[in-house]
Amino acid sequence: MGRTQSFERVTVVQSARDLFWDKGFDAASLADLEDATGLKRSSLYHAFGSKRGLFDAAVEDYLHTVVRPRLRLLTGAGGGRASLLAYFDSLRQMVSAVAEDSPRRGCLLVNCAAGLAGHDDSARQVVDSYRSELTSALQYALGAAEGAPDDVRPNQVTGRAQILASLSTSAMLLARVNATESVALLTTALDQIRLWFPQPPARG
Repeated sequence: MGRTQSFERVTVVQSARDLFWDKGFDAASLADLEDATGLKRSSLYHAFGSKRGLFDAAVEDYLHTVVRPRLRLLTGAGGGRASLLAYFDSLRQMVSAVAEDSPRRGCLLVNCAAGLAGHDDSARQVVDSYRSELTSALQYALGAAEGAPDDVRPNQVTGRAQILASLSTSAMLLARVNATESVALLTTALDQIRLWFPQPPARG
């Protein structure tokens, strides 16, 4: 019989996820991972194959528990102006609320883009897939925005999605070093959405 795992996999993966989120892949040592997970490296290797296998499991958990629920703010309820505002306001609230010593500052994938993904094809593909998923969700919400002028063409929607994706990504990168500026970028995104799609006057 194979050896039975005597730990909760989700707990271990999420503990490692927060360490990678904080330090990045390269700077998170095996000793750090042992401390974070409470497991010896032999158990980690048995369960995940390698440090990289544990990182891949952590990234998958991050996509499933953090990224995609957040993107559903853009694609749920038919998208539109309210969805765009809800998404960027949720990011702004998150950046404002996270403590300076929290490991969950910014975005694990944005942090990865500045390190591992620069020299690893597999990690590069994960980060680029995230960028594409974010941009597509923004395009969906923009295309459904209430009050959008009739002359907003598909290429304009694409351009606006790229602007908002850039503001989001920049804000998540800055969240680790300057939360105030990160919040300011997210506020700029909110202001831009309101400029593109003014709230229709209330009917009295």
